[in-house]
Amino acid sequence: MNPPVSTTAAPAVPTNAAWGAVFAMALGAFALVASEFMPVSLLTPVAAELGISEGQAGQAISVSGAFALLTSLVLAPLAGRLDRKVLLLGLTVMMIVSSTVAAFAPNYPVFMLGRAFIGVAIGGFWSMSAATAMRLVPKEQVPRALAILNGGNALATVIAAPLGSFLGGVIGWRGAFFCLVPVAAFALIWKFVSLPPLPSKGGASLGATFALLKRPAIVLGMAGTGLFFMGQFALYTYLRPFLETVTHAGVTTLSLLLLLVGVAGFVGTTLIGGFLKNHMYRTLVTIPLLMAVIAGGLLAWGGSVAATAVLLCLWGLVATAAPVGWWTWLAQSLPQEAEAGGGLIVATVQLAIAGGATLGGVLFDARGHAATFSLSAGILLLAALFAALAARAAKAAA
Repeated sequence: MNPPVSTTAAPAVPTNAAWGAVFAMALGAFALVASEFMPVSLLTPVAAELGISEGQAGQAISVSGAFALLTSLVLAPLAGRLDRKVLLLGLTVMMIVSSTVAAFAPNYPVFMLGRAFIGVAIGGFWSMSAATAMRLVPKEQVPRALAILNGGNALATVIAAPLGSFLGGVIGWRGAFFCLVPVAAFALIWKFVSLPPLPSKGGASLGATFALLKRPAIVLGMAGTGLFFMGQFALYTYLRPFLETVTHAGVTTLSLLLLLVGVAGFVGTTLIGGFLKNHMYRTLVTIPLLMAVIAGGLLAWGGSVAATAVLLCLWGLVATAAPVGWWTWLAQSLPQEAEAGGGLIVATVQLAIAGGATLGGVLFDARGHAATFSLSAGILLLAALFAALAARAAKAAA
């Protein structure tokens, strides 16, 4: 899951706002994020029907992250030669193909192929979405357009997991995946009708992207970003089996708990701006520290539904808001090179998500939830350390 970053230099500013296209992209963002994290709430039934372990089912997050990483790194050069409308439409078609393949997959390899397709769509969409939105509306209306675009992401964050859990219990996990197909199809038609031609205007090269890693503050910040997402998804990917086996939550309780995580996350996203304004680095350090404590709390009190509900609300409150903090860091650290930095941070995040889901799954299968949650806490402590080091490096470079 990757919120749009303000990128460099949109060309000719439009005189008329294409708000229909902005809302179409927001709907596409909703479908994309919902598709990306649908497996989180459906691990158990997917594993049972395909005859695999829950750890293997969790690799559905890993494979999408891996393909998103590759796409985010190579898309900028490709987008420099392709009309962005055509590219956006192609990525939306990829979403439709992904959900269809996953819904009808007869076995594990085909299911993972569907997840690879969604990874391509994820990396491509988030690498170019903000720059495209900046070409759809006049300059003074860009903040509003980006807010609408990110609203699709926020809405999916709130309802995707609990809705997936609920639909999985009512119509099965295959039906839950296929429900995303008509949403993506509607977004495709809407984009086709509303998006104007968007001729290519060039993009950041791979060389420009990796050249950023020569700066200590950027390296430390990217490391902090990656460790945060790795620690988050080492735990979050395996939350459903934990809630079922430790908290003993049924389908209704499970859906409610996941909904609480999403609602708390939406609240956190709206509140974090005030903290970032004057205390950006302090916020980036504090959030993973709090999440490490919450992981420990789940190990200690996970058998209580009430205690787990409180802890998960706190988790959602800070975990969903944290990406806003890291994208604010990017905008402040690379104001003139945000396009290259955007591709790099998308790749970093997706690599971290894949790594966290993979390591968490291996430990979950071998040692159980306690080992996975302990790993998450340890990685989150490292994320806080690197955020502090990034703050020190930025201060020294100022």
